[in-house]
Amino acid sequence: MIQSKPFVFKEFTVHQDKTSMKVGTDGVLLGAWCAVDNYPDTILDIGAGTGVLSLMLAQRSDAMTIDAVELDENAYEQSVENFENSDWGDRLYCYNASFQEFVAEISIEEETYDLIVSNPPFYTDTFKTLDEARNKARFTSSMSFEELLLGVSKILSETGCFSVIIPFKEKANFIALAGENKLFLSRSCSVQGNANSEIKRSLLEFSFQPLEVVETNLVIEIERHQYTEAYQNLTRDFYLKM
Repeated sequence: MIQSKPFVFKEFTVHQDKTSMKVGTDGVLLGAWCAVDNYPDTILDIGAGTGVLSLMLAQRSDAMTIDAVELDENAYEQSVENFENSDWGDRLYCYNASFQEFVAEISIEEETYDLIVSNPPFYTDTFKTLDEARNKARFTSSMSFEELLLGVSKILSETGCFSVIIPFKEKANFIALAGENKLFLSRSCSVQGNANSEIKRSLLEFSFQPLEVVETNLVIEIERHQYTEAYQNLTRDFYLKM
């Protein structure tokens, strides 16, 4: 059994003792950054992990349906538990399936989502660990970017948005793959640990409408544990100490 303390946010708690994928900065960044100002009624979280993204979106929006899909059984059980323990249990639902299986099912029913979010697996096979569940969550071999974008293009509503966080070095390739699926970049944010460090992550938003791209930059820390005003403003509704 994995020993790990719950991660306590301002309005909900994330238990993470059953899964090797813990609450991390990437998921919180995406949950706080992705746009909900077009009032999505249906939201999908691909690769739920602990369910933190879904919970953040339940706090930020009035969406009546927030679905999550998670392949790993332990992570799926953890998400269900975290959803049931939250104030929004009636709006949150997790499916234990691969994204590909989920898309096949949803496509038959011709259902779509107004907002789709994903903090997808993205480490190359070279860095595989002995932990199979962690490998599945962190390596693209379990779901390639091609499979992710193809699936999203099938179940995103015509006016919907798809938001994702990926390594900065994958940005150009990911945008090109999205274009092949008629998904166009509308917003992009480059994330740095501090002002002197290299850009590590890209927050990207896509839609079916070609729009002028809004490009921004986010620096997380001024120095160790001293956070920038921009990062505090982005995450203060969630982190206890912001």
